[in-house]
Amino acid sequence: MSPQSSSPGQPTGQSSAPDSANQPAGPDAPWHVAQLNAKVKQWIERLGQIWVEGQVAQINMKPSWKLSYITLRDVEQEASVQVTLSTSKLAAMQPPLQTGDRVIMHGKPAFYAGRASFSLWVTAVRHVGIGELLARIEELKRALAAEGLFDARLKKPLPFLPRRIGLITGRGSAAERDVLSVAQARWPAVQFEVINTAVQGPTAVPQVIDALAALDANPAVDVIIIARGGGSAEDLLPFSEEALARAVSRAKTPVVSAIGHEPDTPVLDNVADFRAATPTDAAKHVVPDVLAEKALLDELRGRAGGALRGWVANEKKGLGNIRSRPVLADPLLPVKQQQGLLEEAIARKDRALGLAVRERRSHIQGLKAQVNALGPAQTLARGYSVVQVVPRDGSGPAVVTGIEQAPPGSQLRIRVADGSITAAAMGVQAAPGGVGKKLEANPNNNNTDHTEKDEDNE
Repeated sequence: MSPQSSSPGQPTGQSSAPDSANQPAGPDAPWHVAQLNAKVKQWIERLGQIWVEGQVAQINMKPSWKLSYITLRDVEQEASVQVTLSTSKLAAMQPPLQTGDRVIMHGKPAFYAGRASFSLWVTAVRHVGIGELLARIEELKRALAAEGLFDARLKKPLPFLPRRIGLITGRGSAAERDVLSVAQARWPAVQFEVINTAVQGPTAVPQVIDALAALDANPAVDVIIIARGGGSAEDLLPFSEEALARAVSRAKTPVVSAIGHEPDTPVLDNVADFRAATPTDAAKHVVPDVLAEKALLDELRGRAGGALRGWVANEKKGLGNIRSRPVLADPLLPVKQQQGLLEEAIARKDRALGLAVRERRSHIQGLKAQVNALGPAQTLARGYSVVQVVPRDGSGPAVVTGIEQAPPGSQLRIRVADGSITAAAMGVQAAPGGVGKKLEANPNNNNTDHTEKDEDNE
């Protein structure tokens, strides 16, 4: 937070530099020391009454002294001014003025020509209230946020395992002990580059900025922790100064802010790449826990091994299922199966064909038996004969089925079982009861065909 100091005003009509007419003419006409001091005194006293803001760095006061002396420092830079005020006014201040207080002083610059010393003669001193300081801090936050210094896209990631950690903290402070002990407990091989600085008071900001620049320029440092333990709002004011915030924003190395406790939120928390609640929390985030990492590594290895073993088991099972398939156990099995089906089909065909042949043979034999049983040869074998008439026109003989076919004198052929007999018809006689009439109705009855068949059989 930059001090809001009033600029020295110039009285109207007064020159800002000594009159050029009074300048020494040259080495032949130089000023005496008393002249120089007098000219400087005249120029300084032209500044008139001014207001100056700063932090009390030192108080020299004794009740017996008429005047007391204070050293007022700039809150951001290595600059100070000597202040002179009456002891009675200093003793009457409520609350009493103490080292480290932020104050606003009203006075007039004074130059002591006799010993060439500068001092600020102060007539009024005001404490800067915490409410006013917090309001200024909030105003600074809004200004820096508008510039983009709080943008999350500008935050640099912390290294997983830093080779060397830069630590800026107070000498022998609890914050230093916490960070070192927690970090070494989590990773014994961790290395630190520690720079001790003031963490409160007027010299805190410039010392922290210098330490930050030194660590940022060291290529071996992978991350920087700025740590301070808890304290009052006034004690943490250096970490809300604008100069420190801008220095952190310019750093190329990731910066971790570990200031105060969880409720404390200086401007540094918003500019830093990572904000830790406490110095111990900063060590936990910057340094990985070796035991936890080993446990996680063992767990990941176990899970990976289990997954790999499960995958191998599943693949073995699948391969076993594939290998157990008949087609892989005997590659010729499909051919054999088809061959078996073909042989079975051929066997069924042979059986069906044999059965059909046997059925046909049996049927033929049955028909043959019927033919033999019904044929004329069998009839002749039982003692019967067949009488045929031989027509005179030379045509083939015809079976005599009626008396009208063989009138007396007709040439007859009588077939018997073992041959035929040639005879002549001597006479005819009709059968009683009109049998002849019936025969006349079917005189031929296809007997010629039977006769031809009988001849073939012979």
